[in-house]
This record gives sequence, C-alpha cells and structure tokens, in this order.
Amino acid sequence: MIQGTGSDVGKSLVVAGLARAFSNRGLKVAPFKPQNMSNNAAVTREGGEIGRAQALQARAARLAPSSDMNPVLLKPQGGNGSQVVARGQVVGQALARDYQSWKLRLMPIVLESFARLSDQADIVIVEGAGSAAEINLRANDIANMGFARAVDAPVVLVGDIDRGGVIAQLVGCQAVLEAEDAALIKGFIVNKFRGDASLFDDGMRFLAERTGWRALGLLPFFEDAARLPAEDAFGLRSQPASGQGSVKIAVPLLPNIANFDDLDPLKAEPGVSLVFTPPGTPLPGDARLVILPGSKATIADLVAFRAEGWHIDLAAHLRRGGQALGICGGYQMLGKSVADPDGLEGPPGEVEGLGLLDIATVLGSSKKLSEAGGESVGDGAPFKGYEMHMGMTSGPDCARPVLRFSDGRLDGAVSRDGLVAGVYVHGLFANDAQRAALLRRLGAAPSELLYEARIEETLDALAEHCERHLDMNRLLEIAR
Repeated sequence: MIQGTGSDVGKSLVVAGLARAFSNRGLKVAPFKPQNMSNNAAVTREGGEIGRAQALQARAARLAPSSDMNPVLLKPQGGNGSQVVARGQVVGQALARDYQSWKLRLMPIVLESFARLSDQADIVIVEGAGSAAEINLRANDIANMGFARAVDAPVVLVGDIDRGGVIAQLVGCQAVLEAEDAALIKGFIVNKFRGDASLFDDGMRFLAERTGWRALGLLPFFEDAARLPAEDAFGLRSQPASGQGSVKIAVPLLPNIANFDDLDPLKAEPGVSLVFTPPGTPLPGDARLVILPGSKATIADLVAFRAEGWHIDLAAHLRRGGQALGICGGYQMLGKSVADPDGLEGPPGEVEGLGLLDIATVLGSSKKLSEAGGESVGDGAPFKGYEMHMGMTSGPDCARPVLRFSDGRLDGAVSRDGLVAGVYVHGLFANDAQRAALLRRLGAAPSELLYEARIEETLDALAEHCERHLDMNRLLEIAR
C-alpha cells in the first residue's frame, strides 16, 4: 500500500508507474484505492464511476477500469458535503461530519472489492488518501491505516521534497501514528527531487536510521507528469496558460469544475493557448472559443458564473464572432433554464440559464453512466467518449445535434447562428479527428499529435523512471 505524508505528494503517479513497471515484468497487476475524493471521474466497463486516477492506473496495468478498483468515491458538492458513490453507483449525500458514521457500513464493500481484485491479480497496489497521519480521522478509517490493518498490507510512505520539509514530514508521521499502524510501514520514498541527488544522501541515511524504515528510493521530479490526466482541480487556479499557439481557448474556472481532463488534449496542441480563467478575472477578450466545462453542481456554478460577471464577458465574446461550447454541466448552463424538482443540488426549484441555447434541462435522480462512440453530425469525424450526467435536456436547438451515436441516438444542440454548441459526451478531444475538426473550425491547422499514443509513451517513460530510481525488487519482497 502506497500512503503519503499529505495530499498531492505524488501517490497516484507512483502507483501508476509501479503498475506499468510490474506489468512490464509480466505480472498481472491491479490498482486499488479504497476511498477517493474527486470530481474528476471515469466510467467503468460495468457502467459505474471511479476516480480518474484509478482509471489511469488501470490503463498503466493494462486492464479495463473496474468499479472494484475504487469502491468508495466522494464527489464534493458545495462547502462541506459530498455525493457518495459506492461500487460505481450513487448511494446518497453526506455532510463531512455525518460521513464519519458511514464508514462502518462502507468497509465491507471495500473489503469485498479488494478480495475480488486480489483473486484476479498477482499483485494489488493500493493507494491511500490524503495523509497517513490524519489521526483525527483514524476512527473507523477505510482509506489509510484502517484499511491497511484490516488486510495486513505492508505500507510504503511517500514524502514530497518539492514542497520542503520532507524529513519532518516522514519523521512527523511516525511520531503521531499508533505503534501498530507505524509497524506496518516497511519503507519510504522521497518524491519530486530536483537537482543533484547526492546532496540528499545524508537525508536518506538520517531518515532510515531515525525511522527504522527501509529507504526505497529518491525519485526525481517526473517532468512529463503534466502529460497525464490529473485528478485534483486545485492546481488549475495557479496553472499558467498552456501553449503559445495563435488560437486562444478560455475556460472559466468554476467552483465545482468536473472532468476537466476533457481539456488536456487541447492543452497539448502546439497551435492552442488554453487559459483557465480564475474568479476575479474577466474572460479574455481575444479568445476564439470559450468552453464551459463539466460541473458537479450546475446550478451553484451557474450562480457563480453570473456573480463573476462572466455572462457579460461571454455575451460580448459572441458579439465579436467568438464561439462557445458547453460540456455536460456547461451544456446545461447554456440553456434557458435548469430545473431541480427533487432538490438533488439544493432546495428544489428552477433557475434561469444563460439563454444562449434554446433548450431546457431537468435534473433527475437517474444517472447516465456509459461509454459512447459514433461520429459528429457536421463532418462525420469519429469519436469515442463517455456519458456521466443526471439531467435530461430538450428544446428546439436539439434539432441541430452535434453527435450521432453508433446506435443512432443524437446528442447536443447548436444555436441558429452556429456560434454556440453543447454536448453531454466527455472525452471528445482525446479523439484526434474530433480535435482536428475543432481546430479547423477555429481557423487553426491541426498538429500531428496522436494523443492516446502519447499517454502510452508517457506511462512507459514513468515505468522506466521508477525502475531506474526505486528499489523495485525490494518493493516486491515487501509485498505479501
């Protein structure tokens, strides 16, 4: 089990690298995360949803994503509550404090999923959540040491030297853990090192002597990590514009942004400059396209969009001949209204949309979770993606759909002037033909980027990175 001294220390990336490396050695590997918290999710083969990181780890292990790989997923909604997804399906809403009482009910589900994966794999690589030292959450824990104790999993602790204080991180974790928990830790990895590794030789020796844990490697910063889908939206706020291309695409950074990896392929295009617009900043006036991304709380994000004055910026953008595209929750926001009769996102009611598409959306408790494929209606470009939404959208502009599924169903809507469009399908721009068609509509020349092939190349490079800098044989000896 790979646990961390804190959030964002690189646990997910380490697990992905180990999964690909051990798979390259001929082992059947399965990734597993008992509990995750993320609004960036993926659809599984059974029609469930799991965290985006576990889908990437499954890909690294050369497996199809399964709901057993992340049996509990928390999807934040609002300030202190989350939608609870168990084994791929929504089972309720919980406030942060109330969720602590859910854990006893969820642990059997977690253990069943782990047992099924274990039966099918030579090695299961488990990822913890947040920090191993969150002693305030230790009671009934299912994410870190509580799970490790339940299945007697040896633990490797990852610290992040890039943020500073890694020695205190690791020693501090040991200091606050219960003795029985600390005894499960068999080694440590110092991650995200930059510079001359020999300068930290004394640090590695001190850590091994002070903790009694085996030093398993000093892992240099993996520069190509940005090529892989990220799970945490916190980094988007400080992310600079990607690319120096002539075509600027602006994305308002909504408070409840979800499935933002939809945008990764556009970030990778050399002819594109993708700009995430944070709160307090107007949408850039020189953008050719504004994308309203997915949202975990459409109504709340619609209110926030107006409060920022972005609706004024967007109207001016369209008057200048710019284009707008909404994806899933962003698609719903572009319509005339969004109704929530069952109070799924808050008090029951209906709110006015941006009115840029002649459509209306009604949120319902039934959630659409499925893989999708077909072609775009306008140019016949093929696509593969997935649906993940709880709303039903209809209206006159749906008579001008964007996509045609392979089973004949239609998706999306286009305004009469052709400047505004929306779709429910996620993952469109990972399709090279779809991305090229969009760039041509924006007046840019598509590149020769093969996006999915680049993901595979990056996973192979990550595996090689782990093989070169970690004691992989010792990691296999530790596993039991």
